[in-house]
Amino acid sequence: MEAPKGVEINAEAGNMEATCRTELRLESKDGEIKLDAAKIKLPRLPHGSYTPTGMRQKVFEICVCANGRLFLSQAGTGSTCQINTSVCL
Repeated sequence: MEAPKGVEINAEAGNMEATCRTELRLESKDGEIKLDAAKIKLPRLPHGSYTPTGMRQKVFEICVCANGRLFLSQAGTGSTCQINTSVCL
């Protein structure tokens, strides 16, 4: 589907579902992607686990700015969201 000015999909009285076999991609070239709902679920988001070895894992936490923007922050022994709030400005 292509349009020169925009496309709107509206389900007034029910659900809207998008399903695909491999990859579903939402991309905004110049703007933002808004998820406006009371709850946003990421049920298959992987969880990190503690390892006493000193090996640094590539584990991130999802942080939320006061304006609703989400960002990833590399996890530490405690939350690192407050350290990296410069992305919220």
